[in-house]
Amino acid sequence: MVRLVLFDIDGTLIRTGGAGVKAFAKVFTSEFNAVDGFERLKFAGRTDLSLVREFFSLHQVPATPQNFERFFDRYVFWLDHLLHQSKATTCPGVCEFLRGWQALPQPPVLGLLTGNIRLGAEIKLRHLNLWEVFETGAFGDDHEDREQIAAIARQRGSRILNTDLAGSQVLVIGDTPLDIRCARAIGARCMAVATGGHPLAELETHQPDWAVKDLRELTPQEVVRVG
Repeated sequence: MVRLVLFDIDGTLIRTGGAGVKAFAKVFTSEFNAVDGFERLKFAGRTDLSLVREFFSLHQVPATPQNFERFFDRYVFWLDHLLHQSKATTCPGVCEFLRGWQALPQPPVLGLLTGNIRLGAEIKLRHLNLWEVFETGAFGDDHEDREQIAAIARQRGSRILNTDLAGSQVLVIGDTPLDIRCARAIGARCMAVATGGHPLAELETHQPDWAVKDLRELTPQEVVRVG
């Protein structure tokens, strides 16, 4: 039985119209005078901390706690500002899919598994009225390594349910090969959804338990039945 469902955010639940990437660029330029090399960063499936660390390294900015704090203080300001100027949307089928889990006779705990820092995740999801859906989660400021974030998310779900969740009781839903990898790291099942930057055929090569074009293709009832 699936007792904990963990969702990635960007490309899985929502699309921000580029607001997150633009907020990163704005802070790098305005706070650290770093105007080039941004195109080298690959955002999909990454943690915010690892992205900032990589860019600091490219520009010889000391990766001190003070500089990370300086970055993220301004990042959340610009993220909130730019979201109101962007065409942010939920990905196809998301709202119906979430309601499907909630309507099950024994609904699982719904949580987040994301490389976004917690406040960044909250700003994005509140903008689209999704934040309150999720009872738990683990975030990019919990750990820099995505696989460790997955382990933390499972631990938090276990505490809520007052049981030590087996990997087979956890389902991770994401849009990148890195989401599949972090699901496997905790022994979880995985659903790959091609609403981000990776085509379905590519996701299928990483052998998730389910691979779908979008969340309209599969209902929670069907997932539970197969499981």
